[in-house]
Amino acid sequence: MNELPHLAMTIGDPAGIGPEITLKALLNPLVKSSCQITIFGSQKVLEDTYQDNRHSFNMLDPANLKIIDTPLKERITPGLGNQATGDASFKYLDSAIAQTLQGNFSGIVTNPISKLFWHMAGHQYPGQTEVLAEKAAINDYGMLFVAKSPNTDWIWRTLLATTHIPLAQVPSTLTPELISTKLRLLIKSLREDFAIDAPRIAIAGINPHSGEGGKLGSEEQNWLIPLLEKERLIHSSIEIIGPVAPDTLWIKAGRAWLEQAGKSSAADAYLALYHDQGLIPVKLLAFDLAVNTTIGLPFVRTSPDHGTAFDIAGKGAAQSQSLEEAILLAAQLSQVRKTTLMKVLP
Repeated sequence: MNELPHLAMTIGDPAGIGPEITLKALLNPLVKSSCQITIFGSQKVLEDTYQDNRHSFNMLDPANLKIIDTPLKERITPGLGNQATGDASFKYLDSAIAQTLQGNFSGIVTNPISKLFWHMAGHQYPGQTEVLAEKAAINDYGMLFVAKSPNTDWIWRTLLATTHIPLAQVPSTLTPELISTKLRLLIKSLREDFAIDAPRIAIAGINPHSGEGGKLGSEEQNWLIPLLEKERLIHSSIEIIGPVAPDTLWIKAGRAWLEQAGKSSAADAYLALYHDQGLIPVKLLAFDLAVNTTIGLPFVRTSPDHGTAFDIAGKGAAQSQSLEEAILLAAQLSQVRKTTLMKVLP
């Protein structure tokens, strides 16, 4: 029970900041004491990153790491991603998933990739989340953003009902079935990953003022409010709040983030109905601390909430805080899942 969780971590696009922040994050004593990590990536890229930056920035020598090496066929220039770097980052992820499904790791921490270069390399996926779900044979999954306030230690959890789709497609994509699925996933994650058996969950409305009785949109009156009434009967131990007007939904979350007194009135989790509705407030207050967590998988998966940052790759300027938080959260969730599993085993 006391053994540290063993995590797989991909370096993401080798021309991005993934290699750099990996070597920076693994110097953090909290990270080092929380888990065991195996890196999936290019050993040469990591060695080159270390040699190019070690005199100016604190980094862990890759010689001290366990690395599953996928050699690159051509030299990588930091900041200049291409088809080859896209293909490499896909292979890192594919290998990490395969070994995790074999039981070698309790979770995966993924560094950022470029969807453009994935597509150029022939990997036609919207992102890493969809690959993880496909390889794990999972149809129902969700994108949960988690951040711990440095001011109050309050944990902010926001699940997105819809993710990377155009805003014009949101109304037709949002259905009672989708909301029910996401709510079920969220409740399951809160119980299994965060040990919250009877959570308070706040759910956003779709329209301004949640439709204001049908004057500003009919979706709430037609199906969202009746749906939530049914869900309250199904999940009788859960406090389901909403639909809450989207412009006021985040006030209690913001107060809990900034003030100890605000924690008691905030929800345990929030269900936002589309991408920017949920992520603008999170990134406003918790940009460097938020972690992207995929729920619904048979293993833990976390990722820093930023991109490849090709514009600063190779300059030593990338901040590793979000990756550190992603590693710490993956280790924590792995331990909670292990404890939960032990409770149900005969």
